[in-house]
Amino acid sequence: MDLHGIDLNLLVAFDALMKERSVTKAGIRIGRTQPAMSAALARLRGLLKDELLVRGPQGLQPTPRALDLAEPLSRALAEIQRTLDFTQAFDPSTSSAAFTVGLSDHPTFALLPQLVARLAEAAPSATLHVRNFSARDDAIDLLDAGEVDVTVGVPSTKTGRVLTQSLFEERFICIVRKDHPTAKNPLDLDAFLALPHLLVSPENERFGHVDAALAKKGLQRRLALTLPNMYAAPLLIARSDMIATLMAGVVAASGHLDELVLLEPPLSLGSIPFVMSWHRRNDTHPAQRWFRTCISNAAPSMGRFPSVFAQKNTAAGETGGR
Repeated sequence: MDLHGIDLNLLVAFDALMKERSVTKAGIRIGRTQPAMSAALARLRGLLKDELLVRGPQGLQPTPRALDLAEPLSRALAEIQRTLDFTQAFDPSTSSAAFTVGLSDHPTFALLPQLVARLAEAAPSATLHVRNFSARDDAIDLLDAGEVDVTVGVPSTKTGRVLTQSLFEERFICIVRKDHPTAKNPLDLDAFLALPHLLVSPENERFGHVDAALAKKGLQRRLALTLPNMYAAPLLIARSDMIATLMAGVVAASGHLDELVLLEPPLSLGSIPFVMSWHRRNDTHPAQRWFRTCISNAAPSMGRFPSVFAQKNTAAGETGGR
């Protein structure tokens, strides 16, 4: 029998008829009128080439063919119902779901440890896969291809099929080694430009956020080193005469704060927003919504790293630094 030619609503009607043994009661059970149920029974008889239910002294009586069909069809309908019900709710404590998140370098350090801890506590049987990406539009490609459920990074090109939520922002600070001559005085623009600079560029470019701000003033800095990994920068600065302008969170998480002096940049650089992005097709799925809430709750707040900056500057001032 070709399932494409079967109205599956007839199977629901058959199940109700077998349970109630009455056309009227079966109709009430599934919300259909008595004539509609009679019509459904007639169609079932024609489809299955059997009377299925015949009138007897105590109502409708099933034929052997109906009895053969009753249990497997009832079981199949119950399984379909459980499957549909499952998509409406999500219990992380019992779920073995697998989630895939795409992270750029900084969220990997700033966000991932907290996220892993939350998942271990709330969804101990869940699995987390992490994909790295660097270029901004890589996030959209990963989401379009279904290779990740969510990405966290700087905003990508806007598109209606990808939704976003702001998570946190990072401010810029300048860093030099602890005993650097520049650390003894406030950092002005002339002193800033006189120093050799380290540029972090995950895209392997030689023009960054600072260079764009300087270009607006008709100025240019001297690059001594470019590298793609931002978390290598603090140690390199602590062992050299270079200066670097980095996100405060990178410096705070580097483990080298005691070897550095943190200085306010001598030009306006704004801040870098980090957003969570997901494809519209995942927007209403309960497990996906729960996972995005975990990410949102694990994200560092805007005020987290500037406080580290203030504490470090106070200590530097006591030792002759800014």
